[in-house]
Amino acid sequence: MQLGRTTLSKFLIEQLHEVDDNGQLAGLLVDVAAAVKSIAAMSAKGALGGFHGNIEAVNIQGEVQKKLDVLSNDALIDACEWGGTLAGMISEENEEPIRIPPEFKRGRYLLNFDPLDGSSNIDINVSVGTIFSVLAHDKDSEPTVEDFLQSGRRQMAAGYAIYGPATMLVITVGKGTHAFTLDREIGNFILTHENLRIPPDCSEFAINTSNERFWEPPVSRYVEECKAGKTGIRGRDFNMRWIASMVADVHRILMRGGVFMYPRDTKDPKKPGRLRLLYEANPVSFIIEQAGGASSHGRGPILDLPAESLHQRVAVIFGSRNEVERIERYHAEFDAGEDRPFISPLFSNRSLYRSEA
Repeated sequence: MQLGRTTLSKFLIEQLHEVDDNGQLAGLLVDVAAAVKSIAAMSAKGALGGFHGNIEAVNIQGEVQKKLDVLSNDALIDACEWGGTLAGMISEENEEPIRIPPEFKRGRYLLNFDPLDGSSNIDINVSVGTIFSVLAHDKDSEPTVEDFLQSGRRQMAAGYAIYGPATMLVITVGKGTHAFTLDREIGNFILTHENLRIPPDCSEFAINTSNERFWEPPVSRYVEECKAGKTGIRGRDFNMRWIASMVADVHRILMRGGVFMYPRDTKDPKKPGRLRLLYEANPVSFIIEQAGGASSHGRGPILDLPAESLHQRVAVIFGSRNEVERIERYHAEFDAGEDRPFISPLFSNRSLYRSEA
């Protein structure tokens, strides 16, 4: 190991010494990192390890489970349940909270996680990830469902891992957003990107355009303006990126800016969004805000949204602050009946029809 390099453990001790006297929070995050290493190893082996393919089951979301979904879920539970830091867990793959076995000491934290985000990409070798959120549990009793339904503002820590050409772990404990890269030779996560900052403006957006016919008008308005490029009211060209793995899309935004949207639509009117609040939207929002970006469900900050159920869904708009605020403004104008009708880019060069930004 090279001298002077900051490991994850050292970083957490330095970041948390004022608020984590007993070391439980740092210990929990180290346990999560251990699970990430296991998932990274399985992901890297892929078909060689027999980790590809589906199993004959669906999760609570009604989604067909991949083998690696289940193995990743097991890896996180096995790595975190025994350390005496947790009172309970919830996972995308489990309908009810996961209890800590009685033979293990119960701790003061709750862990919410999506064990493998973007798992539809597993079999085609595209980057996938793990997302997690840590909440406090200041009770001696076993946590109930209601104990997990905390505001996103109360998160003690959040992070994600991305399994790509390199395995990276991105973490915030409320003191900025920082990224660590797994050094496979020594088995440690090393700090490689300190205090990541998302630029306030960008020229990239990520959205699944196959759902365009279901979007609300404010989203259609924003996307059409981006597509119009230099000939439209934005006056510059935009690129569209869509990986269908939120972790990968968010990681790109952290590294170079942009905006990611999985907005509310009419495809399934019973669902206010597609992504889950407690273990997807809240942790990513915390990470994004700590990096200087913004996070919204279109009509307000995601972190202020009340949690009502373990697997609650929400619309999400993450990324460069000025772009997110513009999209929020379009929603507010639409709700107030003040938005202008969409003008086709065909007419945007003609001053008589040109809209103003």
